[in-house]
Amino acid sequence: MIMKIREIVEKLDLKVRCGADHLDREVTGGFAGDMLSNVIAQSKSGNVWLTMQVHVNIVAVAVLKELAAIILVQGKEPAEDTLKKALEEKVTIIVSDLPAFETAGKLYGLGIGNG
Repeated sequence: MIMKIREIVEKLDLKVRCGADHLDREVTGGFAGDMLSNVIAQSKSGNVWLTMQVHVNIVAVAVLKELAAIILVQGKEPAEDTLKKALEEKVTIIVSDLPAFETAGKLYGLGIGNG
């Protein structure tokens, strides 16, 4: 199932920290992980990425892999330099107060798989 980032934000009551202008991007699946090399190897274009990493390198990975958005879990907030770089690169960063497992479960419940 393909959804827009906006729908996910609304249905899961997430907080947009960066990239509010890009909420109409389509989400084709999801990926959860904190090891950047694994995200590079396994995620797919159009995925939302669940992570607890907040440093600037997450933006580079999102751009490289053409990810739809980054969802920071456990209420983590992006570092200031991460937000600045995300604005420059037009990367959407969203925050979930829930742990990765619960956030992934809710995404799966919306029909977002690992496509």
